[in-house]
Amino acid sequence: MNPCEKTKCKSQDDFYLYPFIYFYVMKKYLLVILCLFFIKGVLSQAYQPTWESLDKRPVPAWFEDAKFGIFIHWGVYSVPAYRPLEEGLYASYAEWYYARVYKNEKSGGKAFHDKNYGEDFEYRQFAPIFKAELWDPDQWAKLFKDSGAKYVVLTSKHHDGYCLWPTKSPYKKDWNSMEVGPKRDLVGELTEAVRKEGLKMGLYYSIVEWESSKTSRTQTGYHIPLDHVEKYKIPETEYVDKHLLPQLKELVNNYQPSLIFADGGEWDGTEEYWKTKEFLSWLYNESLVKDEVVVNDRFAKGMPGHHGDYYSSEYKDANLDYQHPWEESRGIGGSYGFNRAENLEDYSTSGELINELIDIVSRGGNLLLNVGPTADGRIPVIMQQRLKDIGDWLKVNGEAIYGTKPWKVEQTNSPFKYTSRDNSVYVFISDWVKPSFKINMSAGALVKNVSLLGSDVGVNWKILEKGQKELFVEFPDFKMNNIPCHYACTFKIELE
Repeated sequence: MNPCEKTKCKSQDDFYLYPFIYFYVMKKYLLVILCLFFIKGVLSQAYQPTWESLDKRPVPAWFEDAKFGIFIHWGVYSVPAYRPLEEGLYASYAEWYYARVYKNEKSGGKAFHDKNYGEDFEYRQFAPIFKAELWDPDQWAKLFKDSGAKYVVLTSKHHDGYCLWPTKSPYKKDWNSMEVGPKRDLVGELTEAVRKEGLKMGLYYSIVEWESSKTSRTQTGYHIPLDHVEKYKIPETEYVDKHLLPQLKELVNNYQPSLIFADGGEWDGTEEYWKTKEFLSWLYNESLVKDEVVVNDRFAKGMPGHHGDYYSSEYKDANLDYQHPWEESRGIGGSYGFNRAENLEDYSTSGELINELIDIVSRGGNLLLNVGPTADGRIPVIMQQRLKDIGDWLKVNGEAIYGTKPWKVEQTNSPFKYTSRDNSVYVFISDWVKPSFKINMSAGALVKNVSLLGSDVGVNWKILEKGQKELFVEFPDFKMNNIPCHYACTFKIELE
């Protein structure tokens, strides 16, 4: 057979050209494939290391729906667990023992430390005493679940640099929980327990370390004695590339947190120095949690209130943009870390905490409420009691908290707080001083029903139209044994 007949060539010359034609076609085909792979790679890198790009990322819905989380400050500072009580913001933070108590002449901290531990007792010598011998991560996780919280944030590393996981950083040998102290992976064990209870797990991580990071906040340039800086400092040229960024990626890869609460980076370091945008681009594009993770605004100077999935404040220290997701954190007392100097009157009551949760949620935010465990791994009973009371209240009123939005109808001088969801408006009332109340409604609102959450007792209501539409509601007549909940009640207004 003529080879031209087999290949359907028009001539003998065409037959000899066939391999070249085949090569040409295949070359074009390969180029198309390579272009497609290139385009796919570009598209998969949806978020470039620029604020213009990073700020466009939608915030995962779970965070704004959650409304209530638990913060945990626990570490070496939980051993001395002390700071003198003073008036003012940040003044009672016991987790700042290394910087504000230890060797501090002005605060009287040095006298306290020397008297109780000895003049030559270094802060790092507290680590072997931090044993967590009574710690039960499953008990913690159940308590958090029962509190009504939807997520938990643990301090994986505070400003003292001590790590609550077996980090591979060469600068943290004998300064992590696996090698000194509990001899356990605290981050890993709690992460497993929390997720088993169906809650989201997040991690706090301090960008700065007092032993290594310079600051403009003190005359010496450091928060701790200079001889400790000389002894333990991570070289400045290695801190970001060989320690900070590898640790952040290590936490993400090993524990897959749903939230990263950065702290301290906003004090002095720029986003260029910390390489913040490069890390966030990796986190949003390539990490195992790219579709779920949320981050706050404290990675670098200039970020607070401007960049980050959510903005953060502590003890109301920031005026937040309520058009952007935000979170207020605070302790049950005046400290994050357990402070033995605090007494009963230094702790907020359950009613105060519940009403703060209501206020925050009514303005579109989340409350991250902190507990400070003891060095042996117990959450103080008074903190447990506060969490139980909040959980009992949320069992009745959670419908008006989780997944809600602020109600936009103007209520001039109203003593009440409001949230909304779907076709319902929720009215929170903490003081039953009058037998009835009125609420301004939007002109087109058609009220279908009014009820009291947690109660089967009927609610009398009617619409009044005197220049504006008002809803008139009477309080039900309760006996002591059928009140739906303590601290605050919630009326549900169902609209057509």
